[in-house]
Amino acid sequence: MLKKYYTAGRLEAGCDEAGRGSLAGAVFAAAVILPTNYSNNAINDSKVITEKQRQELKTIIETNALAWAVAKIDADEIDRVNILKASFMAMNMAVKQLKIQPDCLLIDGNRFINQTNIPHICIIKGDATYLSIAAASILAKTYRDDYMKQLSSQFPHYGWDKNKGYPTEEHRKAILRYGITVYHRKSFALFQPQLKLDL
Repeated sequence: MLKKYYTAGRLEAGCDEAGRGSLAGAVFAAAVILPTNYSNNAINDSKVITEKQRQELKTIIETNALAWAVAKIDADEIDRVNILKASFMAMNMAVKQLKIQPDCLLIDGNRFINQTNIPHICIIKGDATYLSIAAASILAKTYRDDYMKQLSSQFPHYGWDKNKGYPTEEHRKAILRYGITVYHRKSFALFQPQLKLDL
């Protein structure tokens, strides 16, 4: 069971991102403030639950949260500032969109560039430790997955509806065969020399 809070009696917002390792598309981040002593045993790190479970929990989280927000930074901005800074920018944007200001931010990971006036704590594997961070991981992941499915309808060759832009062999081969799109991150290693096409 995940922990409900880092410090009792404090309004905490869990923050996480999705899509840092993808070759294409925006990076998404979410911030979630859950009610004090909120409990839901189904909420967990988005990586260890199924897509169906994530979609069901997305609605539950949005309904039950005191406040939540999702933000994204597009591929061209990722190329301009780098993916780590872009992830931090998306998290800051999500926090600033919250309708309630929390007392503290619980950030998944080991570092963060804070552009708010709210204190923060970085927690390695926070999405597998704290309920609010896990909830944020689910919102970031589901919103990003839906976004990549929409892009896939425009660019069906790359299999984004399944691989969500991550560097699968199918995606790599599609890049070799069809080239890159405006949604690909040009600062990433998009081409693997050892990968050959079966023509």
